Amino acid sequence: MKFSIERGTLLRAVGQAQSVVERRNTIPILANVLIEAEGDKVSFRATDLDIEVVDRVSAQVDKAGATTVPAVTLHEIVRKLPDGALVEIADDGASGRMTVRAGRSHFTLATLPREDFPVMASAEYSSNFAAPAPVLRRLFDKSKFAISTEETRYYLNGVFMHVADGEGGRVLRCVATDGHRLARIDAALPEGAETMPGVIVPRKTVGELRKLLDDDEAQIAVSVSETKVRFATPEITLTSKVIDGTFPDYSRVIPTGNTRRLEVDAAEFAQAVDRVATVSSERSRAVKLALEEDRLTLSVNAPDSGAAEEELAVAYGDERLEIGFNAKYLLEIASQVDRENAVFLFNSAGDPTLMREGNDSSAVYVVMPMRV
Repeated sequence: MKFSIERGTLLRAVGQAQSVVERRNTIPILANVLIEAEGDKVSFRATDLDIEVVDRVSAQVDKAGATTVPAVTLHEIVRKLPDGALVEIADDGASGRMTVRAGRSHFTLATLPREDFPVMASAEYSSNFAAPAPVLRRLFDKSKFAISTEETRYYLNGVFMHVADGEGGRVLRCVATDGHRLARIDAALPEGAETMPGVIVPRKTVGELRKLLDDDEAQIAVSVSETKVRFATPEITLTSKVIDGTFPDYSRVIPTGNTRRLEVDAAEFAQAVDRVATVSSERSRAVKLALEEDRLTLSVNAPDSGAAEEELAVAYGDERLEIGFNAKYLLEIASQVDRENAVFLFNSAGDPTLMREGNDSSAVYVVMPMRV
């Protein structure tokens, strides 16, 4: 195998591959990236047995072939090469070594046979559809903060992507929750997605997927089966197992009878919460919201470190209410708001609070209160 490739192109492809590779693993081949050169394309494939990413890039291929080398080491080498360099990669197959040349730099890396590299079996996908990158980006970006990290409730360790009934008809919906907060985001249902089975996309996959969604013009081909999900652009294919579990009935925890309505500038609110939380003890980080007519007072009282208070002018016309929240949860939810105003709907100090962006019901957040 022998090919020449521009350093920036190579860096992107190897970067995508090495982020999938697990740093600590007992199977040496899983630390490697499989490089296959053929025609005028080179593909870089990496897997941790749960996720597989394949990135195809253009290169000048002098001799077709394939080999595997340590992904992290190759990434480090390419990262440190000068910008704009032309990189020549060659492997003769017999020596068990691959050479990387760029200008006056010359590296030799140990290889492992390509036959040992595990390729994820292709599933029969029951549903195939295409969605614009910005739509998928919004669905996952706005929900992923609520993914649980508790290993015992493994079925919450991802984003539940499914077809649901929205206010205006069927929607593609992403939901994540950790029991303390919940995010439910809707988008128009793409053509062909009507029969899609609901799947829980794992946290790591959601992180890797983000790299495919940066191009606003891109159409992402999505394929879903009961056990796998695949997201693909013409260059990159990301295939992942889904979490084998049942996502709980989240609709039960979304309150419908909350009538006390607070409207506040989302950016001002987030900054005020951040300021008063500075003095709170790390363990609880509780912030108290005291609401009266057109006024919100945020306060923190941490006996061991101090106290803070800040007032905001808001739109609120209901009876006085005092309620406490974890500052981190409030900040994360407020930072999701793209529009100017955040609308909070309260019931009582002990009930879950609903938050949405203005009058837009396609993004709904729920946060559990704390005793303060």
